[in-house]
Amino acid sequence: MALLDVIVFVIYFVGMLSMGIYFFQQNKSIDDYYVGSKEIKSFHIGLSVVATDVGGGFSIGLGGLGFAIGLSGSWMLFTGLLGAWLTAVVLIPKVFQFSKGQNFHTLPQLFGYLFNARVAWLAGLISAIGYLGFTSSQLLAGAKMAAATFPTLDKELTLLIMGLVAVIYTSIGGLKAVIYTDTVQWIILMGGLLFIGIPVSYFHIGGWEAIQQTLAPEFLQLNQISWITIFNWGITIIPIWFVGMTLYQRMFASRSKKDAQKAWFLAGLLEWPIMAFMGVTLGLFARVAFEQGLFNEFNLGQSETLDPEMGLPILLNTVLPAGIMGILLAAYFSAILSTADSCLMAASGNVQTDLLKKWLPKSLSIKKELRISQIITLSIGAIALLIALNLNQVLDAMLYSYAFMVSGLFVPLVFGMFTKYRSPQAAFGAMLIGGITNVVLTSRVGSLPYGIDANFFGILAALCSYLAISAFTCKHHLSQTN
Repeated sequence: MALLDVIVFVIYFVGMLSMGIYFFQQNKSIDDYYVGSKEIKSFHIGLSVVATDVGGGFSIGLGGLGFAIGLSGSWMLFTGLLGAWLTAVVLIPKVFQFSKGQNFHTLPQLFGYLFNARVAWLAGLISAIGYLGFTSSQLLAGAKMAAATFPTLDKELTLLIMGLVAVIYTSIGGLKAVIYTDTVQWIILMGGLLFIGIPVSYFHIGGWEAIQQTLAPEFLQLNQISWITIFNWGITIIPIWFVGMTLYQRMFASRSKKDAQKAWFLAGLLEWPIMAFMGVTLGLFARVAFEQGLFNEFNLGQSETLDPEMGLPILLNTVLPAGIMGILLAAYFSAILSTADSCLMAASGNVQTDLLKKWLPKSLSIKKELRISQIITLSIGAIALLIALNLNQVLDAMLYSYAFMVSGLFVPLVFGMFTKYRSPQAAFGAMLIGGITNVVLTSRVGSLPYGIDANFFGILAALCSYLAISAFTCKHHLSQTN
């Protein structure tokens, strides 16, 4: 990496950290810290939603899919488009209906409103664990990007560096800092990929003729993916839009229902087709470059043994000129950080508001309450970093974290928000059975029937348990009243 890139890199991060420090100084209450005083515009919310959802993890993961299977990998983020638009049309009106007159900061508080405090506590625990894993996957994405950028550093050291930066940055900022830095970071990332990364890489590998000569035809087709893979992506990614704590924080931060809906429609379009095809296209270019021998100086071996998620960062490190590479890589790093800090804030909010609130002194000053938030965030970040040190694949870690939250929270949320069958006992049982089913099936040796993801069976188990427990408690209640 050239000295100019290092200078650009440092200047960029100083700018981002300065924004974080500025908004940290503006934080006067927990409302400021967790929901941005509920006054943020739809444009900023929309960019922050997509930056948090796609961020660095999916960016690296998309590059890996493009490297491994080509353009068909773009269908993964089509599920993101569906999830975002379903949320805008179906979920957001309900959230604003139930939150009217309430001062919600977290999703489990909504569970408490719909069911009871016991259900809210368990929802907070599931969400905190899920976002702990999601944060770890983002830190790993940063480590992979840094390892490709600085080949002399090993992954563990770069992971520690990235982890420290992410955790420290998050602990000093609030949701406003996250959202406004997300806006800047996402504009730079999108512009950098569209106007620099893709065209420079395209001409560097030899253009269309070289792509056709190097790759098999299926890399350039959209139907080279099984329906079961699309189903598994859908059953995991679409429901997360209904139970993602980071998304509810942004709903609660929106000025109105219409502003929130506009933000989610914008986020869906940015996910697919825009980011989806940009990500897999760059991954496909990385595969061409690798097959052409442009990565030989990295001593990476054969394509069968190369980690596909390393292809994109190595491509950018290979083809981009000094200065430009610093800007684009800084944008990638900041996208990773924007997702990591959002996930850390979500987990921190769960722990403080939903798990520890009743054990904290009620007479705490605002300043002390903010300090407790920072300490909790630092502690969760340290645990996430330790977990990341033992992970290998970014995309797998993200999808497992998604699945755990979806299996535990999706069914109770749907019944609580869209039906009159609100049984606290059924909700609590469904959360436990759905989450445990997913964990057990995910960790078992061997594949599940027809290659179906464990999350499907987790949701099915949660649904069956909710219906069974709800029917039993209803009969028991009727027998007692008679």
